[in-house]
Amino acid sequence: MLNRLKQLFSQKDISNHVLLNAYCTVGDAPKPVFPHVINGRRDLSGRELAPHLNGMMHLLAEQGQMSRTRYHVIRHLQRTQHHISFAVDPAHMAEFHAWAEAANAIVFMDDGSVRDPQGRVLLAVTGDGDPQAVVPYPPQAWQRKARSEEQLAARKIIVPADLPPLVSEPELRHRQPEDILRRMLALFVVAIRAESLTSKTPITVADLQQRFPPAFANLTDAERAFLAQEAPSEHGITQFLWRYEAILVLQWTIGLQAELPFADAICDVASISSTVIERCTEGLRKQPVARSSTELLDALDLTYRQHWASRQAILKKTPVPANLNDGVLQERHHALNWLVRFEDREWDDVDTPT
Repeated sequence: MLNRLKQLFSQKDISNHVLLNAYCTVGDAPKPVFPHVINGRRDLSGRELAPHLNGMMHLLAEQGQMSRTRYHVIRHLQRTQHHISFAVDPAHMAEFHAWAEAANAIVFMDDGSVRDPQGRVLLAVTGDGDPQAVVPYPPQAWQRKARSEEQLAARKIIVPADLPPLVSEPELRHRQPEDILRRMLALFVVAIRAESLTSKTPITVADLQQRFPPAFANLTDAERAFLAQEAPSEHGITQFLWRYEAILVLQWTIGLQAELPFADAICDVASISSTVIERCTEGLRKQPVARSSTELLDALDLTYRQHWASRQAILKKTPVPANLNDGVLQERHHALNWLVRFEDREWDDVDTPT
């Protein structure tokens, strides 16, 4: 790729310019106001960006030993929404750095290094990077991280200061309220089927399909496979029973639940079920209005750090702080990561790394 861009630069007689490949995570990349030449750009509206980013991530993973910085550079590429290739005169690099900060961009240089917005080396071709270099996040992400840590400290839940910020408002790509409603209904039919299988009178799939037909149009492959089984395994039943916790998050997201309680106890299944059953699907369809980006991202950030704390306690076989329920947090984290399009994965494949 770099060789091809060099050829393009030489054709435009800008051999004295600096070759810069910027990877921006914000949804609306700011317009460059400094002298420059754009040799190419990709964004999420086209088909070229995703395979290009996958190639870059694999390349970085194979180039050197996995370090914290390398890992978070790869995570940055996963959130990238714009790739812009620049040629910039060295005299205007300060202006480029200001643009890169506003665009929340990391920069791949002609020498093979990866730089932060201010030009400091995150990853060098050989040797170490600059210890002052920082993988960038928008200001809102740092502010949210600080608020979450303060809330957790008040409950004596201590998490490492170096746990990173997460996706923030300028980077968020919303799921539509109608899509959230459809996902919630699909989860409901598998959860209620799983719950009924623990009783003496299981609800048949045919009965569920007659009562909630829209839900069946939006099942995932894993959900269809579960419903197709006359006698699922105990593990499968338990797995889908836990989905009530994810349903709570989705109902809260579209205003059907007032709050997300502290994650130290399982959800009120009766409240969740009555929200669907009493209003029925027609009544629900008229109501979904998504919560604000700030509320959604606050919930994600807090859940992520709580989930880290609960997982660490389980791994170390120590008491879980503040009686956090790891099963509740797993389902909430899954639902929230789906809502913010984490790694662009759909429901069955959503990951919840901490």
